[in-house]
Amino acid sequence: MTKAADIHQRIEEMVASGTTRADAFKQLSEELGIKPNSVRGAYYQATKGNGETKPRRRETTPEDALADARAALERAISNVDREVEAAKVRLDEAKAEYDSLKASATERKAAITATLEALK
Repeated sequence: MTKAADIHQRIEEMVASGTTRADAFKQLSEELGIKPNSVRGAYYQATKGNGETKPRRRETTPEDALADARAALERAISNVDREVEAAKVRLDEAKAEYDSLKASATERKAAITATLEALK
């Protein structure tokens, strides 16, 4: 794993635990003894891709086209897994919001009703 990938992973873990991204950059920079902007740069460098660069070609051969198509389909497979995981996170967040609203609904309705009664 590259240093940028390691920084990216650690920042994502901090953010997942509730830390803001800015605070995570600052905290990790203190841990590593480097500037926050260096941590930020490494984080965003890791988000640009998987570190693979496209080869320069003067012409496209059938083999090159096939290799490109195969690579695109392999990326699509990993993208599906990433999309499913992102949807799961959104589902969990929505479920938590639903549970919170449902638990406080009676109390909120009672407070609003009391305010309405006081206005009469």
